[in-house]
Amino acid sequence: MGGPSVAIVGSGFSGLGLAIALRRAGFTDLTVFERGDGVGGVWRENTYPGAACDAPSHLYSYSFEPKHDWSRRFAPQPEILDYLRRCAHKYGVTGHMRFGTEVTGADFDAATGRWTVRTAGGGTAEADVLVSACGQLSRPSVPDLPGLESFAGAVFHSARWDHAHDLAGRSVAVVGNGASAVQFVPRIAREAAKLTVFQREPQWVGWKWDRRYPRARSWLNRRFPVFQRLSRLGVFLWFEVLLNPMLISPRGRRVLSAHVRAMCRTTRWQVRDKETRRRLTPRYELGCKRVLVSSDYYRSLNLPHVDVVASPIVEVAPDAVVTADGAAHPADTIIMGTGFRSHDFVAPMRVTGLDGRTLDDAWRDGPRAHLGLAVAGFPNFFLMYGPNTNVGSGSVVHMLESQIAYIVQAVRVLRDPEVLYMDVREGVLSEFDERLQRRLAGTVWNAGGCDSWYLRDGGRNASNWPGSMLAYRRRTRRLDPSDYRFVKG
Repeated sequence: MGGPSVAIVGSGFSGLGLAIALRRAGFTDLTVFERGDGVGGVWRENTYPGAACDAPSHLYSYSFEPKHDWSRRFAPQPEILDYLRRCAHKYGVTGHMRFGTEVTGADFDAATGRWTVRTAGGGTAEADVLVSACGQLSRPSVPDLPGLESFAGAVFHSARWDHAHDLAGRSVAVVGNGASAVQFVPRIAREAAKLTVFQREPQWVGWKWDRRYPRARSWLNRRFPVFQRLSRLGVFLWFEVLLNPMLISPRGRRVLSAHVRAMCRTTRWQVRDKETRRRLTPRYELGCKRVLVSSDYYRSLNLPHVDVVASPIVEVAPDAVVTADGAAHPADTIIMGTGFRSHDFVAPMRVTGLDGRTLDDAWRDGPRAHLGLAVAGFPNFFLMYGPNTNVGSGSVVHMLESQIAYIVQAVRVLRDPEVLYMDVREGVLSEFDERLQRRLAGTVWNAGGCDSWYLRDGGRNASNWPGSMLAYRRRTRRLDPSDYRFVKG
C-alpha cells in the first residue's frame, strides 16, 4: 500500500515522528526535505555549551519509543540528537530523507490536487500532501543593532555556535538572557576573562531539579518497563494538574503562583550582590514569559568578572557595546542569545494555495490554523507545531504526537481515489480561532504585563494553546469530515 505521496519539510521531532508514523501505517511514498545534513532540527542546530532539554527526558521523547537509559533527568543536546538519529534508523525512514535540500516554495494545482515543491537548488518534486514541519523555533532572531557591522570581533548566534572561536581570555558580550543564555552563560563564564550579560527584561528562573541517573535506573527501566511509564505519567501529571492551570486560569494563577514565585525568589538569592539581585527581579506576572530553569545561572553571576547590564543597547562600536546610560562595555566577542523568529512558521518557504493566494496573504492579520494544523484555501496542506500549539508547561512532543495521529487520518482519507483534495472550511477555522483567542485573553501570556515572543504586534497570541495537553489530544483524536470541503476528481 503506497497511498498518497507525502512531502514533509523538516526532520526534527515533528517531521521525523510523522515519517515514522506514516511508515508504520503502511504509507511508503513519502519524502522528507531537510536543509541540514541530518535529522534533529533544533537539536542538530543548537550545539552551544550546556545545551539541554528543560522538560524531563522521559516525557520529552516519543511514547512509542521509550529510551531506557537517559543519562540525566534533563537530557543534554548530544543525547537527544543521538536518540532522534537512532529512531530514524530503527524505523527505516532514512531512505526517505533528502538532506541538504532547502524548500523555497510550494504551489498547489487545483486541477490535479497536487503540490509542486521547489528547492533552493532549482529542483522540483510533486506530492499529494504537503506538511510543514519547520516548527516555531527554527530561524534565529538577530536584533538590528546600530553599528553591528562595524564590530571588529566575532559575532554569532547561540543557534550557530562558532566552536572554532576560543573564548579563553576574551571579553564576551552576551545579548539576551533567555532559555539558551541561562544554559550557556555558566559554561562560558569559566573561560572568558570578562563576561557581560545584556538583559532587556529580567526572567523568572526556578531551580532545575536535574540529576544523573544511576546505572540501576536503566536496568530497572529495561527489566520493568512499567516503572518508566509511571515516571513519564508522573511528569505528565505534574505539568497537567499543577503547572498548566497556573497559566490558563486566573484562579489557578492565584493558587499556584505564590509557590513557584517563592521558589524563583529563593533561587535568585544565590546572587550575593544586592543591586544585581534587584536587576534580576521581574516586575511582570510569573508565567507571562517562559519560566526558565537553571541550577547554576545565578551562581555564575557571582564571579567577579561577570556583570549584568539592564540599560538598553543603543549601538555597537568596533570594540565595545554602548548602552543608553552612556557606558561603553569593552568586548571582542558578541554572542546573540536572542531566541528565534517564532512567528515565521514556514519561512523562508513561500506557500501558494488556491487562486494564487499565498500563506503570507492569508496570514496578513496573524497566523491562524484550525487546531494549529490546517488553513482554509490550502488543500492537502498541514502544519506541525503550527499557530497556537505551543504549550506553556509540558512537552511539545505530546502535542506533536497528537498532530501526527491527525495527519495520518487525513492521509488515509486521501487514499480514496475519488477524493482529489480536502480543504478545511473557512467558517470552521474562523470559529475555532475566535474561541481560542477569547480563551487566551484571560491567560497569563496575554494579561501578565510582559513583552514576550508569544505575542505579535497588536497583542495577538499566535503561539500558545490555551488548554491542557489532554484537551488538545481530545480535539485532534478524530478528524471530523464535516470540518472539510472535499473535492472529487
